[in-house]
Amino acid sequence: MSRKDVVIHSDREIEGIRRAARATAAVLADLAAYVAPGLSTLDVDRRAAELIRDCGGESAFLGYGGFPGCICISLNDEIIHGIGRAGRIIAPGDLVSMDVGVRIDGFVGDSARTVCAGGPPEGQKAALLRATEESLAAGIAMACGGRYVNDISAAVEAVVRRCGFSVVRDFVGHGCGRSLHEPPEVPNFAQRSPGARLQPGMVLAIEPMVTVGSHRVEIDRQDRWTVRTADGGLSAHAEHMVLITRDKPEILT
Repeated sequence: MSRKDVVIHSDREIEGIRRAARATAAVLADLAAYVAPGLSTLDVDRRAAELIRDCGGESAFLGYGGFPGCICISLNDEIIHGIGRAGRIIAPGDLVSMDVGVRIDGFVGDSARTVCAGGPPEGQKAALLRATEESLAAGIAMACGGRYVNDISAAVEAVVRRCGFSVVRDFVGHGCGRSLHEPPEVPNFAQRSPGARLQPGMVLAIEPMVTVGSHRVEIDRQDRWTVRTADGGLSAHAEHMVLITRDKPEILT
């Protein structure tokens, strides 16, 4: 069932979404282990294409709105929508954000994670990754039937602000399932209105995008896709798909 502000999925649809989400999570986990200094971002994109094909799916991103990559792979100050390139070489200590979308039998999974190439992150990088993951967990904890989208948004922002970082405002989370982007939008910062009421059967992609400095962004003028921090500060991205139930949320990815 679809309305203007929300999409409620049937039990049959939810099973299809679960399958696509599980495949997405498996691909992302493999990529996180694969990333290493010396690889190009195109190497990672090609590896993703192989993994998605092996799981019986197809990239939900390739060709979406004209996007030329299989996944989004973004380094350091690149927040989202980075394109794999042969000349973009991953260096030790780089923060590598990977956003993966898999479509299987008409259903879509969507998940993202940021890792540090070559070893555990230290200092500010470690704090940034920890804040990003903790804010995602806080948002998910609010994703229960009867609550509202803004409960998620406020929880995400509260963690990020407490950790001394900023949340991106120009790009947000979203519904997901039959299509890559479905209503409602899920901002990562508190709104004046409560937003859509959360109902069983909704599937949300909650995805904090966190920056060290300003929340302001700019889009690459050449490729017109890559989104960077306007001040050159580091960024991190994490995303899970969550099924709204009558009780606690179910993380699908």
